[in-house]
Amino acid sequence: MIMTGDPHQRNQPPEETLDELYENAPCGYLTLDPEGAIVRANATVLNWLGHAVDGLIGKRVQEILTPAGRIFFETHVAPLLLSEGVAPQVAVDLRCVDGRRLPVLGDWRRVTSGAKMLGTRVMLVDASDRRSYERDLVAARERAEDVARQLRQSEARLLEMNETLETRVAERTAELERAHEQLRQSQKLEAMGTLTGGVAHDFNNLLTPIIGGLDLLQRKNVGDERAQRMIAGALTSAERAKTLVQRLLAFARRQPLQPVPVDLVALVHGMADLLASTCGPQIRLEIDAADDLLCALAEANQIEMALLNLAVNARDAMPDGGTLTISVANASSADEGSDRQLRLSVRDTGFGMDEETRARAVEPFFSTKGIGKGTGLGLSMIHGLAAQLGGRLEIHTRPGEGTQIDLWLPSIEGSAGTIVAGDQPVEVETALGTVLLVDDEAPIRATVSEMLQDLGYRVIEVDTGQRAIELVEGGLAPDLLVTDHLMPGMTGTELARRVLFRAPLPILIISGYADVDNIPSDLARLAKPFRQLDLTEALAKILA
Repeated sequence: MIMTGDPHQRNQPPEETLDELYENAPCGYLTLDPEGAIVRANATVLNWLGHAVDGLIGKRVQEILTPAGRIFFETHVAPLLLSEGVAPQVAVDLRCVDGRRLPVLGDWRRVTSGAKMLGTRVMLVDASDRRSYERDLVAARERAEDVARQLRQSEARLLEMNETLETRVAERTAELERAHEQLRQSQKLEAMGTLTGGVAHDFNNLLTPIIGGLDLLQRKNVGDERAQRMIAGALTSAERAKTLVQRLLAFARRQPLQPVPVDLVALVHGMADLLASTCGPQIRLEIDAADDLLCALAEANQIEMALLNLAVNARDAMPDGGTLTISVANASSADEGSDRQLRLSVRDTGFGMDEETRARAVEPFFSTKGIGKGTGLGLSMIHGLAAQLGGRLEIHTRPGEGTQIDLWLPSIEGSAGTIVAGDQPVEVETALGTVLLVDDEAPIRATVSEMLQDLGYRVIEVDTGQRAIELVEGGLAPDLLVTDHLMPGMTGTELARRVLFRAPLPILIISGYADVDNIPSDLARLAKPFRQLDLTEALAKILA
């Protein structure tokens, strides 16, 4: 057969195939270097000549020929190889170790790469027996053609791999960089979520006595008209701070949610007037929503807040006017991974975002509106809300072509839940009695105690769960237990279980932490901060 170069430089699978054919072929195979020295010989040649492989490698090919064969090679074969590159079906005689002369018929082929001479490939067939010669010649040619074809394919694949190596390396490098960037962004957002969740808890505890105290002062009409205006202003600012904390919690995906079926179509139509007045007369509002859609599994007030935020962003992106389109649709079969989901889309015709802005759009406190014109929490809050509900947020935008925000939400069959306005006063019939109030924050205890006393309760305050247990075991029989959740030594849940073990009574857990997953669902809870109305409604539910 025809072989050249170092076989160890070839790809592994072709090397194994060529080695088997080369070594086990009934015909002889030789590989010569550019100077004509033997660099490889198969078992057939070694058996013919009686040489060990170490005794043959390195010899010039003329040394294994008879004197006549050597003369014929130098006068006929070598010139043909030099001029034509091939000397087919040349009869020469090999000189065996034991002195025998072995006539063979050989195919001699020069191997080059460009202008560079790589060596010579030789196939030899025993011609001492005519019938054996013809049979071996046919078999050898078939094997030679097969090996040559595999060699050409291997060389072509190697050439193709070399030509595309740089491109493949660049593609893999870019893919790796994208994966690293996604990981960095994910880690950064996760760290921000952890940080904001902890900060939000501290703000909730700080805001509880502020909002609660101001609410009590406003309800009791303390001071003159000027004082009441100042109280109302302070309460409004405190409520804005509460909303800011809620957005932080939504971004951190730690806001307690109680999703129910929500009719998005009815919600969008119900907000049409508010959205139109928010955007102003220069912006045309269009609503595209079918009437036969499933309900979304969400919280209506959170979706309303998200929709209002998106409308405000769209308005700011269209300072000279434009069109704001709000659409609701079921997921189509083309929307991969969106089975059983609804898409709430807000599309504007504004100036759009570049790729850098789009990539950072959901980061908390990132804003392009300038100082004092936005908190930078709108999209981050919506992003966190969607993830917490089991959906996702998608941003489609291009500079000069506007922006479309898609909010994907899980869908559910069933009737939409009733939305109750939280600002409506509620008349509550309560059986007044003694309340055991437990909280490790003195300002919060004072404020909540004042609220409960204003409702007509007698309040006993303690700062730890252990102290509360001691009072109960000492004979105190409260009519109601109101306790903080996370406190030093004993949680509100643990306290509730120990109290309930002694005697059944209504229990309300209040918590400034967003993570309330470890509060059992059978225990009523109220998130800090809250007004007296919120406390009244929570008590009404557990006393009903």
